[in-house]
Amino acid sequence: MRARVRKVIRSFASAMLATAVALFLPAQTFLWWQAWVFMVLFFLPMALITVYLFQLSQDLLRRRLDVKEKRPGQGVIAKMFYIAVCSVFFISGLDRYYGWSLVPFRLVVISDAFFLLAYFFLFLVFKENKYLAHTVTVEEGQETVATGPYALVRHPMYLAEFLMFIFAAPALGSYWALLADIPLLGALAARIITEEEVLLKELKGYAQYAQKTRFRLIPGVW
Repeated sequence: MRARVRKVIRSFASAMLATAVALFLPAQTFLWWQAWVFMVLFFLPMALITVYLFQLSQDLLRRRLDVKEKRPGQGVIAKMFYIAVCSVFFISGLDRYYGWSLVPFRLVVISDAFFLLAYFFLFLVFKENKYLAHTVTVEEGQETVATGPYALVRHPMYLAEFLMFIFAAPALGSYWALLADIPLLGALAARIITEEEVLLKELKGYAQYAQKTRFRLIPGVW
């Protein structure tokens, strides 16, 4: 338990530091209220979800802490995703420095609100699927989940993450950072395609679930 707590603290601190550097270094200032609000909205729910997992779902917490990919190619896709996320922050910082965008206060607040809604959707995914590992894996006894968010799309966690970072850009006061969502979407699509190859082969009932729930990521689109 102590080792797991230390690992959580290290991961949380590393993520917070990396995000702060990616935001404030290109901005070259700490006088950026949108970024400070975003940092709170990003990491406070993360901390609350972690506390929830500590109390009610230790197995899920363990799966989320295991970040080492075991299947070929997945490490590259994971790096693509993280680079795209960092690009959202970095471009937003450059936008703050050069003043490329003028995002109205109302749109920033609305984007913050939708960012939190996407975060809450992610929490519902965690509640629904106790086998939601950080890596592509199928465990012994794992069952296909088809309820809750999984009745909407086959990969609701990735949908939540995509929505979060769509709204992250205007929440940070940048229109240009939306461009980074294009490679992010590509990384998510690559992850889904390769992950489904594993799930169709190894996860019992997934083929039937895929026939019933048609869309992978975006309802009505794909």
